[in-house]
Amino acid sequence: MQRVLVIDDNPDVGKALQVLLRLHDIDSLFVLTPQAGMDALQRDPDIALVIQDMNFSEDTTSGAEGRELFHSIRQLRPELPVVLLTAWTQLEVAVELVKQGAADYLAKPWDDVKLLANVQNLLELQALRQAQARQRSARIHSRETLAAHADLCGLVYQSDAMQALVTLAVKIANTDVPVLITGPNGAGKEKVAQIVQRNSRRRHQAFVCVNLGALPGDLLEAELFGADPGAYTGLNKTRIGRFEAADGGTLFLDELANLSAEGQAKLLRVLQCGEFQRLGSSETRRVDVRVISATNADLQGAVFAGRFREDLYYRLNVIELAVPPLSERREDVLPLLHHFLGTAGEIEPACVRALQAYEWPGNIRQLENACKRASILRAQGDFCLAHFGIDVAASAPRGRPVVEPSRQMIEQALAANAWVIAKAARQLGLSRQALYRRMEQYDIDAW
Repeated sequence: MQRVLVIDDNPDVGKALQVLLRLHDIDSLFVLTPQAGMDALQRDPDIALVIQDMNFSEDTTSGAEGRELFHSIRQLRPELPVVLLTAWTQLEVAVELVKQGAADYLAKPWDDVKLLANVQNLLELQALRQAQARQRSARIHSRETLAAHADLCGLVYQSDAMQALVTLAVKIANTDVPVLITGPNGAGKEKVAQIVQRNSRRRHQAFVCVNLGALPGDLLEAELFGADPGAYTGLNKTRIGRFEAADGGTLFLDELANLSAEGQAKLLRVLQCGEFQRLGSSETRRVDVRVISATNADLQGAVFAGRFREDLYYRLNVIELAVPPLSERREDVLPLLHHFLGTAGEIEPACVRALQAYEWPGNIRQLENACKRASILRAQGDFCLAHFGIDVAASAPRGRPVVEPSRQMIEQALAANAWVIAKAARQLGLSRQALYRRMEQYDIDAW
């Protein structure tokens, strides 16, 4: 339950405020001294708002005691809104404290309607901030828990979208069912496949990768299922296929849409009963292989067009892991930049903004290659946009605004720079004042 703490040396003021708040179902606590107020804050976590006087000693009108109390509250509970009750003689002090973070000030005698409206608005805002803080803590805890209990294969990410994807990948890893990973080229489908394999019961067995898109059509079947001598011109010895090589482990089939009709039929049989035949052989062989496949194509569209078997599609798509493009998870751009560039140097603020706004049509692969290029071309000083060799203007849709850093991006930059505002601002491509404004907007307190 939210509670309002009233700190005032006048019992009549305290009683009047408590009655007003009680009439509107707002719980309150009244104390007479700053020390009693600080004691209450230390023992009562439900206090969500403070209304404090500016003077507590008889014949004192400077507001110095109120200033000291305000700073003590801010030090103990920096997220707590404070409303100042002030006489006109302390108005300048109250205005100064509002600039330093006080929520508002009200002159005595106060207007009940205005005071009540301020209190209700601040309590609603505080409830929203607390809910956001709980969600943020839950997200951080979820990422830390996942990283502590699962092998994420060095995956670098910050976005909620990737957290949800990786959580699902780890969850289904031990089920041993076929997995279909979809997403654009360069988005990290093979990395997701590795995560599934490394967290499965087959983690210590073979992990065999086949890029079906890199093989000629007439060699696909031999590559997958093997071939006996004489199966095709020039083959003089037995060729072991990838299924046999992966027996007991995991087979990752990339660019699945390139598989021929005959190859699709043989793959379906392996999935159904674990049996296949080498090219040029009538002997049936059995294997125990988990199949993880990936594609950047629209397999459902290929099914409708008759280019891909519907029964095979549903066999492979027991679990689908859809990897979003980098343009849909921009929170990941900054950590990826620092991962690929290492400690080589800082990035100019304008460059950071441009790289975060860029569409990255080639996704993570393009970002990695751009970072390699920048590392080679940069002689000294900070990285600038020219080092990365990308055409930002050609990528961004007309009128598209520069990406605004999210709460996650700001918190990550602050943590990475030990909460040194100047360094975090530079990393985010902002001025110190701009970062302070966004920290205030997101209710992030400087440590």
